[in-house]
Amino acid sequence: MTRSVQVALEGRSYEVAIGHGLIAEAGARLAALATRKRLVIVTDETVAPLHAERLRASLEGAGIAAPLIVVPPGEETKSWEGLSNLSDRLLDLNLDRGELIVALGGGVVGDLAGFAAAIYKRGIDFIQIPTTLLAQVDSSVGGKTAIDTRQGKNLIGAFHQPRAVLADLDALATLPAREMRCGYAEVIKYGLLGDPAFFNWLEVHGPRVVAGDADALLHAVTRSVEMKAEIVAEDEKEAGRRALLNLGHTFGHALEAETGFGDSLKHGEAVAIGMAMAFRFSAALGHCSGQDAIRAEHAIGAAGLATHAAVLPEWPYRAERLIGHMAQDKKAQAGKLTFVLARAIGDAFVAKGVEAKPLRDFLHSEGAI
Repeated sequence: MTRSVQVALEGRSYEVAIGHGLIAEAGARLAALATRKRLVIVTDETVAPLHAERLRASLEGAGIAAPLIVVPPGEETKSWEGLSNLSDRLLDLNLDRGELIVALGGGVVGDLAGFAAAIYKRGIDFIQIPTTLLAQVDSSVGGKTAIDTRQGKNLIGAFHQPRAVLADLDALATLPAREMRCGYAEVIKYGLLGDPAFFNWLEVHGPRVVAGDADALLHAVTRSVEMKAEIVAEDEKEAGRRALLNLGHTFGHALEAETGFGDSLKHGEAVAIGMAMAFRFSAALGHCSGQDAIRAEHAIGAAGLATHAAVLPEWPYRAERLIGHMAQDKKAQAGKLTFVLARAIGDAFVAKGVEAKPLRDFLHSEGAI
């Protein structure tokens, strides 16, 4: 069974297809978009041997030429150097503005290839084929593309919507358990920020999602994409409600920066800790009950995700350094910190102008120095 979710943007709407066997069907599904009968697949060294040839065979079977660019895996590739190298390789292939880029991979490949598409010859269309749970439920939908810099994560980028998204659930069968847990952090985020009924369902069925149960995955991915599509259609450029999708990210990005964006703390793991911290901070400020914070923490932890920064290497970190990273956050305005906090499970809100002292006190209570 294949589910279809529309991202309804005026003049630029697109379909997110969710189901099994979609990579093998890519040629038929993308033929109407690939009018020049050529596209370039961008993938990484981990994904290429798993899925690239199957995708190329499907495309070539539909008469679509599909040269392949393979980049190194990992967050370090999402950099100025990685963007420059990819841009040079696209230019070497003489890709023209009527052709397409296909991002085959997780969030790093999607962000990097999407940003390259946004700036290549002043903009070229691209398609997302996300191969991780995290990318299927979050980064492949909504048009955010970016690279990291030494100052922080995703600070250089563009809003550039894909023309289509193919979320093949079969690709998730190749993922290590750690990657499934990382993706689950973004799934449970949707329940925590705006759908208490979905959160209730995840409290019961979350372990099935992480274990790769087909029915549970189909429901979890579809509901997550439905929520993101609704929010993006309402607020494409994050002027309002879309900021709620950053629940846990201000804390999480600060932890990622402190650990050097390396393999010791993956993005989904940082978001998981960040969401638990956001609920504890909300409780400390009196916005939500301590019981809700405990319930959120327990549900995140039940999936095998950490909920406290104390598990990270070289902890404790300095509170002032963490606050400095948060000051680089894209939501910060006029030097004031902005957080996504919660009044209850399923009721998140954007808190602007958060003062440094209560934040510092909270970080100290978490064990920072």
